[in-house]
Amino acid sequence: MNIFQTITAVRVIFILGIINLVAGALILLTCRCIPGLKVTGKLMKYPAYQRFHKYHCYIWWAFWVSVIAHAVFAIAFLGVPL
Repeated sequence: MNIFQTITAVRVIFILGIINLVAGALILLTCRCIPGLKVTGKLMKYPAYQRFHKYHCYIWWAFWVSVIAHAVFAIAFLGVPL
């Protein structure tokens, strides 16, 4: 693997990691199933949050695609840790 491929692989892994963090935070903000997050119940009274909450299921799809892609790139670049 040459230096350009290495830098590209590291960038892709890093960007997917950031997407994972952001999507994870958005899932937590839109999830009403977690008992400890009482803030989401208070946010439901705002129309802007209700419009945002409609995308909860789509955020899950984006999150899982990003997690799988992140894992595939990391394993392909670094190998299987043993």
